[in-house]
Amino acid sequence: MDREDSFYKDGLKFSCKMCSYCCRGEPGFVYISRTDLDRFLAEMNLEAGEFIEKYCRWVPYYDGSEVLCLKETKNNDCIFWNNGCAAYKARPLQCSTYPFWDFIVENKKSWDEAAQDCPGMNSGGLHSYEEITEKAAAYRRNRPIKRHEFEQKPVQ
Repeated sequence: MDREDSFYKDGLKFSCKMCSYCCRGEPGFVYISRTDLDRFLAEMNLEAGEFIEKYCRWVPYYDGSEVLCLKETKNNDCIFWNNGCAAYKARPLQCSTYPFWDFIVENKKSWDEAAQDCPGMNSGGLHSYEEITEKAAAYRRNRPIKRHEFEQKPVQ
């Protein structure tokens, strides 16, 4: 999309209010890429197998494969939520790029719909068009680990 055609050509306001609505209470998928996994392993000083067994699950993906995803608690909270993010420094790129995901910034309607559940959207600091498109591109590039790829080439 061309900048001039974008509803956010002049930027969008967002400031995380640390409400954790995006981390709790609703089922969802926080996909884990190799980069995310490496960051978790370094921060938590764990081996890949141990981390995956304790904190992850394999879930069906859009293309029919299975991909790595963080577990949730019985009440659908993120496995790392404990009155805030217990893994904030190592949090997945999916979390750190929210709410600047393609399907949210696709148009004003999708942005406004997402903003109904996020008090940080449309408030706080202004994020530039360039910053938003950069975060959306990073989110797109950050592919989850597929089970068959992991089994062929496990992370050390």
